Amino acid sequence: MQISQLLISAGLFGLSVATTSCDGAWVSLVEKYLSSSTTISCTGVNQRWSDYAAPSPGAVVTIGVEADVAKVIAAASKTNTPFLVQSGANGWADTFTLNSSGIIIDVSQLKTITFNKNKTQVTFQAGVTNEDMINAAWNNNARVSASTCNCVSLLGATLGGGLSRTQGTYGLNIDNLISLNIVDANGTKKTVTRKSDPQLWWALTGAGANFGVVTSATYKSHPIPQAQNTAWTGLVFFNESQLEEVITAINNLTLEPSMQMDFYFTASPVDGKPAVIFLPFYLGTEEAGRQKFASILNIGPSLDTTEVIPYNTWNSAGDAFCTDGGRKPSYTTGVKTLDPTAWRNVWNEYTSFFNTYAEANLTTILTECYPSTSAAKSVQSDGSTSYPFRDIKCYAIAIPWYTSSSIDDAAIAWGEKIRSYWAGSAGTSSPSSYINFAHGDEPLSQIYGSSLTQLKQLKKKYDPNGRLNQWFPLS
Repeated sequence: MQISQLLISAGLFGLSVATTSCDGAWVSLVEKYLSSSTTISCTGVNQRWSDYAAPSPGAVVTIGVEADVAKVIAAASKTNTPFLVQSGANGWADTFTLNSSGIIIDVSQLKTITFNKNKTQVTFQAGVTNEDMINAAWNNNARVSASTCNCVSLLGATLGGGLSRTQGTYGLNIDNLISLNIVDANGTKKTVTRKSDPQLWWALTGAGANFGVVTSATYKSHPIPQAQNTAWTGLVFFNESQLEEVITAINNLTLEPSMQMDFYFTASPVDGKPAVIFLPFYLGTEEAGRQKFASILNIGPSLDTTEVIPYNTWNSAGDAFCTDGGRKPSYTTGVKTLDPTAWRNVWNEYTSFFNTYAEANLTTILTECYPSTSAAKSVQSDGSTSYPFRDIKCYAIAIPWYTSSSIDDAAIAWGEKIRSYWAGSAGTSSPSSYINFAHGDEPLSQIYGSSLTQLKQLKKKYDPNGRLNQWFPLS
């Protein structure tokens, strides 16, 4: 094992010490536990997508071999050392409480991906990102359900539900899971399937971070030759004076299984000024795609960059969002309806914040809209997963993006105000927040919906000491 800035707490590896330290005397002891490819750093440096409310560990253990995850968690559990497992390090919620007395277990280097012979299943490790999986599937003449941001951990996105451009056809990412290899809060390894432990499977598929550390998983895969593995998509620019027409058309459009769409308020890549940008997605030809989205395209965009592109480039439009660092205290609401007046108010708030704070010129309003997963033939609506919001049409996110902490108060007030506009016109019986997009100040009923009561009961069974407690904790 390599040691960088020497080691973590004595408490991690067997002594009753509650705080981490960097005592070089621990080198020989650590070697007894971990492989030579696992490294430990005590610099306190932990690069994440957002610096706002980020965890501040005393040490970072970068895992080189999957089996080492269980060893570290077992030792942390034994000594009551707090820990957080991270892969893509993109989670932005403010529910993290990890400080210098705790450790981060970084699994981002675990990137093995293996397809079966006929490409109908794929097994992959916890460090695999959406981009990693998409590229591997492309190279294997296959398509795998993945989320829309390339740099995000595929498992990280999946365990909260896993929105996907292809969910109308294949279901949410959780609907594509076949088995999960997990480590529980005590460091015990087990393989979980829907049949082997239905209760734990249900909890993991929607609230996974509270019930185990998934080190690898097996997914469904769909054999498709590269020449056929394409979709029609691209950025479409509208003038802000057309905003009400665009919002009305999006609200009135019923997304069919082969359709998906995003829209943004963001700095235009053309001139850097605030812009209204629409991104249609269609699994099919350009001609058919234009027909499906005609109600929006007929409004008359100023620029249309859509084209048929290969599977391995579907997420490219969002790559700018993958820049690490900066402060991004984001807010979200799930909506069934989009009200033009509310969205005009959101636009006004967005442009005001954008123009007031020069360093916040990457600030974005991102909205992702999906067809109902009930349309996916592969999905059985039998309550076998705990994800509660399958009837939500669009997931709206306000992402302030800046560097100075002096703007925090203004950014928080801005995000809360925008969220209130959405919540007041969402068309839902009660507010909902997708766990992967949520801020952290929401009541748990807003995160877990109708699954909350049962999840709390199962938390007592599977994690009675509440050690898995960093991501919207249920205990």
